[in-house]
Amino acid sequence: MNFLILDVGGQAIKYALMNEKAEFIEKGKVPTPKDTIENFVSAIGKIFDKYKNTIKGIGMSMPGRIDSDRGYLYTGGALQYNDDKEMVAIIGKRCPVPITIENDGKCAALAESWKGNLKDCNDAIVIVIGTGIGGGIIKDKRLHKGKHFIAGELGFIHTNNSDPQDKSSGMFSVKCGTPALCKAVANAKNLPIDETDGYKVFEYAKNGDTEVLNILDYYCYKIAQQIYNLQHIYDPEKFAIGGGISKQDILIEYIQRNIEKCATEIPYLIKPELVRCKFFNDSNLIGALYTYLTKFNYSTDL
Repeated sequence: MNFLILDVGGQAIKYALMNEKAEFIEKGKVPTPKDTIENFVSAIGKIFDKYKNTIKGIGMSMPGRIDSDRGYLYTGGALQYNDDKEMVAIIGKRCPVPITIENDGKCAALAESWKGNLKDCNDAIVIVIGTGIGGGIIKDKRLHKGKHFIAGELGFIHTNNSDPQDKSSGMFSVKCGTPALCKAVANAKNLPIDETDGYKVFEYAKNGDTEVLNILDYYCYKIAQQIYNLQHIYDPEKFAIGGGISKQDILIEYIQRNIEKCATEIPYLIKPELVRCKFFNDSNLIGALYTYLTKFNYSTDL
C-alpha cells in the first residue's frame, strides 16, 4: 500500500509516493505559496489529485508549533498564514483521506529513531542545521513533545551572546543557523552576503583557506557548546546532526574536534557521542510517514 508524504518548507513543498517500508516510489516538489492558505491548500490539492486513486492517506511534515494528535497548528513558522489553523480539517476538505501532520524537526528525529542512525538508542537528540536550528527529542524510543509541543525546538535556546537591544540575536538559530556561517565568511572575504551560500563556504574550507577554517572552527565551537549543555540537561545516548550542511565531512569533523577539546579542558564533563543523520533531505518525509503509520496502527517493523 502507498501513501502520499509531504514535506512543507519555506521555499518548496517536497512530496513522495512511499510504501510502508519507507521506500520511495516517486518524488517531486512544487513552490510553496507565500501568500494565502487558500493557495497553500490548492497546491497540496493538485499533488493529491495526481495520486488520489493509489494512496491510503497523507502524512505531512510542516514547520511550526503543532499539536499532531489534534492536527492543529498554533504557529506555521515562516508560513504565518498557517497560524492558528485546524490544518488537518482544512486540508481534509480538499483531500478527503486520512491525514497526519507533525513538526519537521520532530519528523527528522522520528526518521533517525525508526530506521536511521539512532535506531539503537532509547534516548537521543537530533539537531537539524538549516536556515535556523531545528530538532527533536527521543525518550524511551518515542517522540517527546512536551506540554506546549515545543520539546526539541532547540533554535530558541538563548546563548550568552545576546544583544541587550535585540534579545533574539542571541538565539541558537541566529548564532548557528547556516546563514550565520555564510555571513561570517562573506564579511571576512568582502563578498556580497546574498551571493555567499554553504557551497561557497565549504569550497573555501576544502581548499584549506585558513581564514575560513578559523571561522568554521568557531562556528562549530558554538554548536559544541550547546551539545554539551543538552548532554547535561537530558543526558541522551547520542546526538545526530542533520540538515543540508551535515553532508560536509569537515563540519562533522570540526564539531567533533570541539567536543574533544571541551572534554580535555573540563575532564569531569560527560562527552557527548555524535553521529550524522542517515537520511539528510529525506528525513522529514520518512518521519512524516512514520507518524502516519503509527497514528493509524500500521506495522512499523517492516
